[in-house]
Amino acid sequence: MQELLTLRPVQLDALREVANIGAGHAATALSQMTAQTIMISVPTINIAALDEIPTHVGDPAEAVAAVLMEMRGDLAGRTLLVFPRPTAVRLASLMLSRPPSEGDRMSALEESAIKEAGNILSAAYMNALSEFMGITLLPSPPSLAIDMAQAVLTTAYLQFGADKDMVFCVETEFVMHDAGERLRGFFLLLPELASLRAILRAVRLD
Repeated sequence: MQELLTLRPVQLDALREVANIGAGHAATALSQMTAQTIMISVPTINIAALDEIPTHVGDPAEAVAAVLMEMRGDLAGRTLLVFPRPTAVRLASLMLSRPPSEGDRMSALEESAIKEAGNILSAAYMNALSEFMGITLLPSPPSLAIDMAQAVLTTAYLQFGADKDMVFCVETEFVMHDAGERLRGFFLLLPELASLRAILRAVRLD
């Protein structure tokens, strides 16, 4: 899919605007759940081969928390929301309104909170994409993996095609105004080939 690597700025901007709309919906939901003002923005959107993504999200050897969901309906594929571990711990703390657990392992309650945050964010991004394209998208229940970035993003782990499959990588920045904090995560959209072509048609590339 070489055309993905030659997207014009206006086309990338269109995709980023779709992501920003989803981020706005997710920010509203998270703010209501945490009783704090949370803003979410999309500083960048990149398109890269799946095997290149670990370097986009940070040190491949560092631990991340990743929320994986199936994308069903008029498009097929997977979404993966990747949080560096400090971001995951902080988000869980905000959602549970309590200090984070001590030690290296997250508690079951914290893991549940991260799955819920991932569910909210991924569903919001998918809803924005479905509205942009005029289609129906149905997310599956979320699953959570906590591991090194390289391990989480291997194709065997994702059960997803070849290393050279193309991925939309949406950098996501969380701004907690009340606490004066900024955190970041990454939303990855991994469409199957037919769905990828449909997205390209929506931005008039295919």
